[in-house]
Amino acid sequence: MELSYADIKAAADRIGGRIRPVALAAGDRADTAGAPADPGELWFALEFMQHTGSFKARGALNFIRSHRDAGTLPEAGVTIASGGNAGLACAWAAAGQGVTATVFLPATAPAVKVDRLHGYGAQVRLLGEQYADALAACHEFAATSGALMSHAYDNPLIAAGAGTLMAEIHQRLPRLDTVVVAVGGGGLFAGIATAAHHYGIHTVAVEPEHCRALNAALAAGEPVDVEVNSVAADSLGARRATELAITAAQRSGARSVLVTDEQIIATRRILWAERRLAVEHAAATALAALTDEDIEPGRGYRPEPGERVCIILCGANTDPSDLLR
Repeated sequence: MELSYADIKAAADRIGGRIRPVALAAGDRADTAGAPADPGELWFALEFMQHTGSFKARGALNFIRSHRDAGTLPEAGVTIASGGNAGLACAWAAAGQGVTATVFLPATAPAVKVDRLHGYGAQVRLLGEQYADALAACHEFAATSGALMSHAYDNPLIAAGAGTLMAEIHQRLPRLDTVVVAVGGGGLFAGIATAAHHYGIHTVAVEPEHCRALNAALAAGEPVDVEVNSVAADSLGARRATELAITAAQRSGARSVLVTDEQIIATRRILWAERRLAVEHAAATALAALTDEDIEPGRGYRPEPGERVCIILCGANTDPSDLLR
């Protein structure tokens, strides 16, 4: 399965005017502890300001509107399994089209995400401890109810919608060299890498060392199951990467790097202390790759002098209370 730039362009036309254009903020050396003497340009894509608090709104809206246009939205509505953000986006997009959304989440999902789901009018079902548990239950519900099953990341419409973010970034920063993005199952990454490759922009994929689905797949040459054990697992805790993500990484020559939970936690606190940005651990994961002062092979990313880099801060559905301790 392969995603094309044409898919992303179609998604942009479909959801244009219904999502919030990405806000960009300039960074500086205080944001990257390991920056070289000439750090070039550093930018943050503040996508956590999107509807529902994450980039997921783009893919969900593209999915719902595509099926609406095709006349394939059933009376039973839509259903999705999600660690939280995809469910929020699906519920938001469905509500906008007058469609019922039934969302399955692991019982470990953050309460802030569960509360917001109820606020969007979704039917919420909590079970199991990992995303895979919720996914199995969602499959069963779709089969018995007739609901249209969406996916948190493994769907071309979802990935294409996410890719519209890169199209907006390029429009605002046409001379960009590199985009850095956190990876879970790979929906955001597939869209970003596909669009970035079209524009001649290099992509750096960042994962927690114990949630390394894409990194492990690229090493093995095929999708493989990995352990899921990270502070960012609620958003990045996929057991395996999608074919869409693997193909996009191989085709674009994306660089895959890992970071530790300690780096993620420290970076999230830096974003709060220096910029008053309260983001998810998943969002901090991308920037964490640039904050390591002692880069090891496969660990972190050090921009070249003069390199123009954009970090995607992908979501902020988080409890900020631990930032104040």
